Amino acid sequence: MKKLAFFLLGVIALAACSGEKAPFSYRGLAMNMPLTQFMDSLQKRGFAVDTAASDSGKTWVLKSDAVKYHLLLAFKGEKLLMAQENYTMSTNDSTRDAWQELRDNLEKELGTWPNMPKHGDDHKIATFETDGGFITLTLENTYSPNLNVRYQVKDEEK
Repeated sequence: MKKLAFFLLGVIALAACSGEKAPFSYRGLAMNMPLTQFMDSLQKRGFAVDTAASDSGKTWVLKSDAVKYHLLLAFKGEKLLMAQENYTMSTNDSTRDAWQELRDNLEKELGTWPNMPKHGDDHKIATFETDGGFITLTLENTYSPNLNVRYQVKDEEK
């Protein structure tokens, strides 16, 4: 009887541990890790800080030749608050196609539909809510192609 009780307690403990959810992440990097560790991981992926465009006290801009966007990081102390990809594209059609591809991929990855307060041809917003934060895709093709993706950590103080 004792063996059965210990077995059941073990199964319950295993089930409780396996129910933990992964932290909110930016392309596989947990956004709750210390900022220096997050930056080291990005530098290993080929990103470099653009010191001319960065404000060392609140934001950093990172660039890489391997991607079509530059990355803006906002932080407070050692805590990362937001990561935003700003895409550089030549035509409005290319931003529309990229927006749709990014939206479809996030929909599959997260298994949820986005909240879409704007859904026109040249101005679209899609916000995905996760346990740890929000991912917002914004397309604004007014005078020039403009596409960005923002990963924002939920405010834990509320």
